[in-house]
Amino acid sequence: MTIQYFCPLWGNLLPFEDFCKNVKAAGYNGVEMDLPFDEYEKNTILLTLKKHNLLLIGQYWQSLEKDFHENAKSYKKYLLHLADAKPILINTQTGKDYFSFEQNMELIALAESVSEQTGIEIVHETHRGKFFYNIPVFKRSVASNKNIKLALDISHWCTVHESFLEDQSEGVALALNHTRHLHSRIGHTQSPQLNDPRAPEWKETVDIYLKWWDELVLLSNKKNQPLTITTEFGPYPYMPAMPYTQAPLSVQWDVNVYMLALLKNRYPY
Repeated sequence: MTIQYFCPLWGNLLPFEDFCKNVKAAGYNGVEMDLPFDEYEKNTILLTLKKHNLLLIGQYWQSLEKDFHENAKSYKKYLLHLADAKPILINTQTGKDYFSFEQNMELIALAESVSEQTGIEIVHETHRGKFFYNIPVFKRSVASNKNIKLALDISHWCTVHESFLEDQSEGVALALNHTRHLHSRIGHTQSPQLNDPRAPEWKETVDIYLKWWDELVLLSNKKNQPLTITTEFGPYPYMPAMPYTQAPLSVQWDVNVYMLALLKNRYPY
């Protein structure tokens, strides 16, 4: 079993070359990001990643179209665009919470078709506002299609269900069993992101997440399945901020590098 760690491009304000230098120096294996459609910009990004020996996880988050058919058309366009860059996998925020179950399952099938066509693994993120915004919907989807693979960001479920999912342990176990990629952001019952996981007042919350992740690593090891992890603490407004100035309460980069060190030390694979 191997674990590879990825840095989110989300929140970066540096030139991409400088960002990649910092990512490599921090000890990451790669970057999780979307890609522009402009071929020159896209190729420049891919060459810069290659120059710094960084892997790519393609990221789709642009599920913006209200009309299902337009959404599906755009979804396929983005997936094929990302797959063309030969990432190690694609993480997608699939569908909408207001699409019907059947419509969202059509998008799952579409992603499977693209994966078969391109040879690129596609995983679906647990995310508010998207198809897998809560546990019951996910459980129903797996009953319909046992091949679904997750990008697990369980912070969203804690917020949606306003709990640490104590009463949904079976659903959590099922999700862990279907997880291929992890977003290691830590949230609580009222927000998908803590102000700073290093603060002692959050120790009990951090320990809850670490227990889930320990189980995920154990399961992945038993299956001899590679695991990828993106330390996806985000910028404002995910990052809590001061009123009026909107100054972030923590430095996003520092928190993500802290999470990288914590997880590498905890899981020496």
